[in-house]
Amino acid sequence: MSDNDLFKSDVFQRTAIETQEISIAHFNMIIGLVLLWGFLTNWVMVKYIPPTSILQIEPLIFILGYFASCFLGIYLFNTSKNPTVSFIGYNFVVVPFGLIVNIVVSRYQPELVIDAIQITAIVTVIMMIFGTLFPKFFQAIYGPITIALFAMIVIELIQIFVFHHVPEWTDWIVVIIFCGYIGYDWGRALRIPKTVDNAVDSAAAIYMDIINLFLRILRILGRRRR
Repeated sequence: MSDNDLFKSDVFQRTAIETQEISIAHFNMIIGLVLLWGFLTNWVMVKYIPPTSILQIEPLIFILGYFASCFLGIYLFNTSKNPTVSFIGYNFVVVPFGLIVNIVVSRYQPELVIDAIQITAIVTVIMMIFGTLFPKFFQAIYGPITIALFAMIVIELIQIFVFHHVPEWTDWIVVIIFCGYIGYDWGRALRIPKTVDNAVDSAAAIYMDIINLFLRILRILGRRRR
């Protein structure tokens, strides 16, 4: 299952220029730095927060806190035109995602996690290139992949609660879906006004795509090496 559409940002709908624009190089650099901050924060959380301490939290409290933090973060970076406030909102998303990443990666060997990180990075770069070169293609597939994502959520819920087993093919389909989202979101990020705030907000949206992709790739690798 995925949180992507539950937490989808509307940053890519922006057209108005409300603050001074920056160069495309500066814009891309800020996106990269903000993404790097999110991934570094997740790495620190995985390294220094024992997953057992997270699992000791009452499940209902954890779930409510997770969604509350993510929705607050998205509200902040969607509504604010101040880059600092948007960055704070971004961190309200990064931290709960980091807790989930922490729990998941604790189930796998470190070398497997590193392999998943490397594959995710390569796939992300490739999809960003494709999103830059073929923006119309990704615009055309946005509707179908969104429908496919909702369908996969339903399918996986049935598999979990009825059949108590989620087959590997579902992970592959979700990987393809999030590859499409990365290409789509990156292509759209390049077409909105180039402001510092929009760069932060774009990074926040793309971060969620990449984390979901990483978790699925890790699960696929984990299945293969059992």
